[in-house]
Order: sequence, then structure tokens, then C-alpha cells
Amino acid sequence: MNLKPLFLLLISIVVLLKPIDFYAQEESKIAKKIYNKAFSLKNSNPDSSVVLFEKSYSLYLQSKDTLNAIQALFQEGFVFETSAKYAKSYDVLWKALLLMDNIENNGVKSVIYHRLGRVYSYYKREDKAIEFLTKALGLQKKMLDSRGLKNKARLASYYYSIAATYRELNKPDLAKKYLDSSYLYYRAKESLTPKSYLDFEKAILLTKEHKEKEALKIMEDIYPWFNTNTPSYMVLVYKYWGDAYKGLGDVDKSEKYYLKALKVSEEYKSHIDFTPLVYEKLSDVYLLKNNYQKAFKNLKKAKELDRIFFDSRSKENQSLLEIKDDYRLEKERQEKIIKEQYLKQLEQEDQIIKLQRIILIGSLIFLLVLGFFFFKHLRAKHHAEKELIRKTKELEIEKTKELLALKNKELATSALQLIEKDEFLKELKTRVREGGDKVKIHEINKVLRSVSVNNNKNWDDFKMRFIDVNKEFYDIIFAKFPKLSQGDQKICALIKLNFSSKDMARLLGISVESVHTVRHRIRKKMNLERNVNLEEYINSL
Repeated sequence: MNLKPLFLLLISIVVLLKPIDFYAQEESKIAKKIYNKAFSLKNSNPDSSVVLFEKSYSLYLQSKDTLNAIQALFQEGFVFETSAKYAKSYDVLWKALLLMDNIENNGVKSVIYHRLGRVYSYYKREDKAIEFLTKALGLQKKMLDSRGLKNKARLASYYYSIAATYRELNKPDLAKKYLDSSYLYYRAKESLTPKSYLDFEKAILLTKEHKEKEALKIMEDIYPWFNTNTPSYMVLVYKYWGDAYKGLGDVDKSEKYYLKALKVSEEYKSHIDFTPLVYEKLSDVYLLKNNYQKAFKNLKKAKELDRIFFDSRSKENQSLLEIKDDYRLEKERQEKIIKEQYLKQLEQEDQIIKLQRIILIGSLIFLLVLGFFFFKHLRAKHHAEKELIRKTKELEIEKTKELLALKNKELATSALQLIEKDEFLKELKTRVREGGDKVKIHEINKVLRSVSVNNNKNWDDFKMRFIDVNKEFYDIIFAKFPKLSQGDQKICALIKLNFSSKDMARLLGISVESVHTVRHRIRKKMNLERNVNLEEYINSL
């Protein structure tokens, strides 16, 4: 018996029963390998890199891995950008942005906005370039704020790009402002853009300020990093290095660095869109050296390359300059479909909606009437409660005032009793001393020593009780008139208790004239006019 057909049937059933996720995972793994290969070929073989990125993008889509599909498109667009194929870079970036509708990821969206802004900047489209770069920065800020992240080092890269764009648009003041912000947020371990790029941008701005020597010092410092980590970027480094020497009038060194820039561009097939500027600078150098033949040749080469990369007649760039906004058109188409579906639904349910409106209007009127009376009731209740609270508060204030007055009255009475006690004791001492031999002198002295006639102690006791009752008054006096002496404060406290000058003198153990002198000094320290009554003023505090 032939078991082969049965075996094949069993295999087919097993394959069919395999979960779909298994195939998706396998496709995602294959896509990852292809993506990694494409990434490794970015600089050495950009054409092959583009093909592999496109293939990994398709596989990621099949496995429903949208985020990695967008990443593949982003890298493909970056390769197109460095190869000066800006129209293709533009199209790929917009395709990635359309996919962003399926996921909510402000981080990825900001990166796409960032690259689109840079693409627009190459064509001097300042409005669009700054619009997208600012959007990218805003999304990054929003994302960091929503996550509560204090470390905002990644913002340095976005400020750096805006600085570079303004510098390319010949707005060095704005460029310097954003570069300062980039330095402010930069952190060596957290920032996405290495510090060498920021220093390089600073050197370029220094050449624009005619500070070529400072710029050259920075170039020498950052050269090893670029030469080791991103040798293809040396196209730009050598070009601006040559500019610095040209600014110093050293045309031989300037020519040397311009030629190095062209050599690196040809070797790595990188930043070829930048070469027209280099040829143009070489033309200027040869003019200074009176070599008109080479000057003309380089200028002609610069014009030809500029036309290829940036002129509207170039097939590569025509579509970009027309700005076919696929994203906007797609969104409008989707909204139109939704509106049409909604209108059909309205037509089918027209009668039901009319009935619903009648019921709704009736319900709203009923609720409004009910709400009106309820609100009126609440308002009346609130008014009554408010009035009750006001009256209660007034009553409490009145009680407090009465209690304070009573305590002050008790305090004054206590003070007067202290005065009477002191006077009695003084009189007793005088009489006993005048008694002479009628009494035993040593016994009398013993009694007199035990009796302490101490005005200061009396005042301390009085002051402690006064502050306890009139703490707020004491705080105000001390705050408003810090220059008042302790003696001045004593007089103020006694004035508050409506003491007469005579009683003050008795309590404090001084003459009435001294009391008047202190009162006059207090008026001066308080800057009171003659027509202002001191007692009334102190009682008002």
C-alpha cells in the first residue's frame, strides 16, 4: 500500500493548522535580517541599501509590524536624502507619515517631521522647513512632558537642526540662538546628536563672524572624531575648513581642503548635493590665483550640478517642487467617504430623528423649567445660609470685642492694684523707718527685705498678660514701627488701655513729665501730624 499520498495529506493539514502568528513572526525575523543588511550598506552601497530597505518594509507590512515598517521607510528616505534624491526622499517620508495613522507614537512622528523639514530646507523653502522642524520639536516636548521626564537631553538634536537650517538660510543670528539652546540641553550620555556636530556648527557660525582663527581651532579639535566615526561627513568638514582658510587669505590651504572634500564625496558617494558649493568655492580660489581657465571650469561644473540637484527642470526634483501632498489628499478622501455614509444614514433614519428631536426638545423644556425652579430654590437657600453666616460672624466679632474689652478692663484694674500695692509698701517702709527706736530695727529690716517693691517685675507680669490678650496689637506695633524702644512700647500698651499720664507714671515709676516726653518721642517715630490724636491712632491699630 502506497502511504505517500496519506503522508502528504497529513503534512498539509499540519501546515494549515499552524497559527497565522507563526508566519508573521517568521516574516518579521526575515525582515529584520534584511533591514540590518541594508543598514550596513547605507554608506558603502546606497543603491543596494535602498532595495533592501524597500524589501524589509514590504515584509514588515505583511507581518503587521507597522512600527518597524515605518523605520525601514525612514532609513530608505535618509539614504535618498544623502544621495541628493530629495524627491524620492520626500515621497518615502510621506508614505511613512501615512502609516502613522495606524499607530500613536509621537516619538516616531517627530523624527519624520524632522527629516521632512530638512528636505524642504535644501530647497530654501523656509516656511515649510521651519514649520516641520518646529512641529518635530513640539512633539518631542509634549512627549517628554506627558511622561514626566526631567531629562530633556534629546531636545538638543532638534534645536541643532533648526540652528543648521537657519544658518543655511543665511540667518546666523537665529542660528546662534537655537545652537545656544542645543548646548543648553546637551548631555553627553543622553543626547542623540554627538557634541562634535554642535561644535562644527559653532565653527561655521564663527567664520560668518570673521573669527576664522577660532573656527580653525575647533575644526582641528573635532577632526579626529569625524574622521573615525563618520568619514563621509568629512565632505562638509573639509569644505568649511577651506572656507576658514579662504577668509584668512590662505588660498593654497583653502584649495587643498576643497579638493579633499570632493575626494571624500566621490569615495563614499555621499553629500554629492553639497559638491556644487565646493566647486563654486574652488572657482573663487582660482580667480584669486589668476587661474581663469580652472576658475571657469569649476564654475561651469558647479552650475551643472546645481541644475541637476536643485533646478526645477530636473526630473528628480520636479515632483517635489509641485508638492503633491498625498497625506492631505488621502485624509480628505477618507473624510468625504465618511460624510457620504453619514448622509445616507440620515436619509434612512429621517423620521426617527424627527421624533427623537421632538422628544428631546420636550425633555429639554421640562428640564429647563425644573432646573429654573431648582436653581431658584438653591439660590434662596444659599442666600439665607449666607445671611445666617454673616450674622453669626458679626455676633462672634462682637463677642470677641466685648471679651477683649473685658480682659483689657481686668488688665487695667490689675495694673492699678499693682500701683496701689507698690505705693502702700513704699509708705509702709517710710513710716517704719521713721518709727525710730520704738521698734526693733533689725526685725524691721528683715521684714522690709522680704517685701520686694520691684516696678520692673510688676511691668514684666503686666506685659506678659497684656501680650496674651492683645497679641495682634503688639505684632502690628512691632512690624510697623520697629524703631520703637521697649519704653515706647510700654507707653503704647498703656495708651491702648486708656491709662492717664499720671497712672502711667505711677506704674512705670517715672515722673509725669517723663511720660509726656516719651509720648512726644513716639509721635515723632510714628510721623504723626499735629492734628492726629495719639490715643485714637493707637486704638485704631
